[in-house]
Amino acid sequence: MGKFYNEIPEQQKAFIEKQKMFFVASAPLSADGHVNLSPKGMDCFRVLSPNRVAYMDIIGSGNETSAHILENGRITFMFCAYDGPPMILRLYGKGYSVIPGDEEWEALAQNFNLVMSTRQIIVADIDMVQTSCGYVVPYYQYGGERDTMPKWVASKGAEALETYKAEKNMQSIDGLPTGLVKGS
Repeated sequence: MGKFYNEIPEQQKAFIEKQKMFFVASAPLSADGHVNLSPKGMDCFRVLSPNRVAYMDIIGSGNETSAHILENGRITFMFCAYDGPPMILRLYGKGYSVIPGDEEWEALAQNFNLVMSTRQIIVADIDMVQTSCGYVVPYYQYGGERDTMPKWVASKGAEALETYKAEKNMQSIDGLPTGLVKGS
């Protein structure tokens, strides 16, 4: 059933590119820390090479992934087939955040249609890819993107978004720094 690869095969890359949603998981080193699992939507995930991926991360109510990968690098992505043949695809690797002003920002940003709420780009070097059956994942139909985030961002404006990031995105729920700096 499950197969393992050292890199992202072309067939799995094509599968990833069709997906409208994925999940990202990370965890702190502390046994008392909280594991994070976040759903992601929008057209924000890119396969940059067979062993490197990136996603455009937008402002949210927390910034757990950034804190965890700053501390230990561990990151896992999961994609599920909601139509067509069943499959679950996991990408395991080490990640890091790139914020505006970082040396890599301009080159990475060219891969995305950046929006006002873009907080950072999460990059991951993938060392293991796993496919599994996905037999129990139900069928779902894509109904479109929600307009909630664009409306919220427009109502805030750039200055208020910076204030929001400073209040909500500078440390994890366990108190770990996220690597963001004010104004980034």
